[in-house]
Amino acid sequence: MVRTLLVVFALIGLAGPVAAQKVKYKDLFILLNAKQYEQAEPFLRKYLAENDDNPNAYLFMGIILQDKAAKNDVLKHTEIMIGNLDSAVLFYDKAYKQIDEKEVKRNDEYYQAYNRRDLRTGKFGVKLSDVQFDLEKRMQALKERKELVQQLRRHFDDAQGYYTKTQFLYKDVQIKYKELKRLFLRSNDTTVTDLKRIASTFDSTLTAFNSYKETSSKIGKTGYNQEIVYKEITDLSEEGTSAADFMSDKVEMWNYKKWTDNTITGIQKEVMPMRDHLVTYDIEINKLREKLKKDSVSVKNDLTKLVDKMLYAQLQKYDPNPLPMGVFAMKISELEYLSELVDHKNFRDSANVKLHLEFIKAEIKEATKLDSIAGKLEARNLDEEVKDYSHFVNNAYGASTVLKSLIKTTKDFAEREVGRKQGELQHWEDALKWIVSEADSVPLFMEVGDTSKFKPMILVEEKYTAGFHFTDTTATGYFRNITPSRKADIAIDFPVDKKNFTLRRLPVIKALSASDDNGQVYYTLFYSQEKVNDKFPVTITKIYKTDGLAWSNNFEFEMLPVEVSFQLESGEVSVKTSNPAGESKMVFVDRNGKRKAAN
Repeated sequence: MVRTLLVVFALIGLAGPVAAQKVKYKDLFILLNAKQYEQAEPFLRKYLAENDDNPNAYLFMGIILQDKAAKNDVLKHTEIMIGNLDSAVLFYDKAYKQIDEKEVKRNDEYYQAYNRRDLRTGKFGVKLSDVQFDLEKRMQALKERKELVQQLRRHFDDAQGYYTKTQFLYKDVQIKYKELKRLFLRSNDTTVTDLKRIASTFDSTLTAFNSYKETSSKIGKTGYNQEIVYKEITDLSEEGTSAADFMSDKVEMWNYKKWTDNTITGIQKEVMPMRDHLVTYDIEINKLREKLKKDSVSVKNDLTKLVDKMLYAQLQKYDPNPLPMGVFAMKISELEYLSELVDHKNFRDSANVKLHLEFIKAEIKEATKLDSIAGKLEARNLDEEVKDYSHFVNNAYGASTVLKSLIKTTKDFAEREVGRKQGELQHWEDALKWIVSEADSVPLFMEVGDTSKFKPMILVEEKYTAGFHFTDTTATGYFRNITPSRKADIAIDFPVDKKNFTLRRLPVIKALSASDDNGQVYYTLFYSQEKVNDKFPVTITKIYKTDGLAWSNNFEFEMLPVEVSFQLESGEVSVKTSNPAGESKMVFVDRNGKRKAAN
């Protein structure tokens, strides 16, 4: 070791600008033999520049370059490594061509690495054949390594190149469609071709990478052991564009193969067939419209069956608010409204006001729903959305302008219908509030205006009403039964206590009533809450549905009436009366209207 250091110092001294001596190979050999290649290389190069007839020097130059090649980074310094491998072969070849028996015998100390026992003689020595065989093996191994390194680099560069191209193709799709929903909805055969090209290029990436890994295993230790870690693409707008670090142990790649396979499957097996289903569905709706128009029959039951076939759930996978579903909803809503009109047509001549009112409310509900659906459709960005459903629009309507016109026409129709039906609703609601009796209309509400001739005092919903009819200030009693047609079957006018039941005293006049369950007999009782001559004026009336007015008589009660009832068999009327002190008394009137004496 000390000797080696002395040689190094001596050689360094020779390398100075003052030194003119030649490098002595026997001194240089000490470094070479000690494998101090880094220190020896510059001196060996100087030596070889001055001496071209020393095969051992060429041999060691080859060994130094082979050693340097082994230390070069196979990926970062590939060209340098190949250069070292080529140079090593070159120097080995020069050594091989110059070495002979004379060289080996004369300089056997330089070839002690090849010193072997001769199996025939048992003596140790260096054979030329051993040296030549070693050089042949070295040159062959270096040539094979060079080829493997070149292959490795080519496969590595191919993997990177194909991955970059894959990303370039993917970005083209990303820029064109921006989001996955739009890609699915606007896809066509060209889209599928583009996706297949991405998948094929990515396959080439993986093939190249696998070839790189296989070549790397043949080379042996390279300092690299990359493995692919796949990242899933779930958002076309945000994912799939970040680069992969192929030098890293974990090469994170976007899984373009899985993404394209899933996308192509979705397009070919779901989206494309779904487009035809949308057109077919629209045709089925149109057939129902023709049926309704031609046969004037409701298609509600058919709509129920049709709605069961709706593709909404399938479409929602790609679009949470699909335009065709909005169009179908509008057309179905219109058919529901028109079917409602057809269903009610047979009852148009019915005198039942409440029935008409129910029908009108149902029609308004359907028309309002249609107006809302059509309005929401009209407010959408149709120019942009029809691009998502060009197949549907073009095949079902011919052009987007036709669809837009249909939506606007339907919206206008719905608005008109809502307005018209609101007018009809007002008409029937007004009709519901009056009983028509001959030339008069009797109010079916208690709060009437001061100018009204009729002052309702009794109103039993959907059964009967009674009150006063004033001519100037003179009161006449009236009774009307309430029918669905608001045309009274029983229209009775009867006398009352005109002296005490005046218009001026109307605020203190109250009424009671009673009737049987079958609506055959009715009693009305009008009374004043103010006493006249220390008595409460009372008028009681009995009315038969079939025979009309039985009697109308005036009475004077000591206490205020609070309840009226009657016995159907006897026709006797019972009136319960009471005073503020809590005392009560029953007053009885017989079937003929005569007050019965107290027991």
